[in-house]
Amino acid sequence: MEFEGNIRKMITELHAPVKYILPIGGEKIDMNALIGKEISMRFDGQINCVSCGKKTKTSFSQGFCYNCLQTAPEASESIIRPELSKAHLGIARDMEWAEKHDLIDHFVYLAVSSALKIGVTRGHQIPTRWIDQGASYAIKIAKTPNRHIAGVIEVFLKDHFTDKTNWRSMLKNEVLKDFDLAAEKERIANLLPLELQKYLDPENEVTEINYPVEQFPDKIKSIGFDKLPEVTGTLAGIKGQYLIFDDSRVLNIRKHNGYFLRVAM
Repeated sequence: MEFEGNIRKMITELHAPVKYILPIGGEKIDMNALIGKEISMRFDGQINCVSCGKKTKTSFSQGFCYNCLQTAPEASESIIRPELSKAHLGIARDMEWAEKHDLIDHFVYLAVSSALKIGVTRGHQIPTRWIDQGASYAIKIAKTPNRHIAGVIEVFLKDHFTDKTNWRSMLKNEVLKDFDLAAEKERIANLLPLELQKYLDPENEVTEINYPVEQFPDKIKSIGFDKLPEVTGTLAGIKGQYLIFDDSRVLNIRKHNGYFLRVAM
């Protein structure tokens, strides 16, 4: 069986384990069903911008052509740095887009992917955001009415927690063992100034996430289609947005948003 088309990051559903679907062209591939089987993925050089759809020689920031990187609202600097969002002041690349994506409920969260990590996501992106980062556990810390305030809280807490995922440790399943997310949340409550404490989320539910992986690699070899036009191998598992092959190679699907692939199994 073979599929072809531009790919996007895998769609996920929280099950035990996580369910992964790869959008390719107008089709969707059940990736869980391919674990333990050999697959082939071939890239012939075509990349289409995920925003405007035009062909681009180089993909920027996970799928944009250079023009859209500079102008598209979904590629604005506040995507990476939420505290820079100015939508609450009526300033944005596209206010209609910002009203639907920045001026909505956001959560500040604490997750365990390798170490304890602080992060921000839109309310409707839970638990998708946690899964995409390969988190094993996560808890909501604060709920805010817009992206900017969530970003301000995250910046304040960066002095106490990392905001990065060690993707190599995450893929090797080197996950922090000794932790208490509820206790860490209580500590955060005492760290925040009074004007930010009012956004603390009262729920202390911890979400546990399990991934469909038959074999975690001891060593990591990252591969990509810019240097390796064809990838063939036995799929050993999926974690975050990475395909893990049984020879310790890993492929970041999200990095290749907009790439035109032929996938055979």
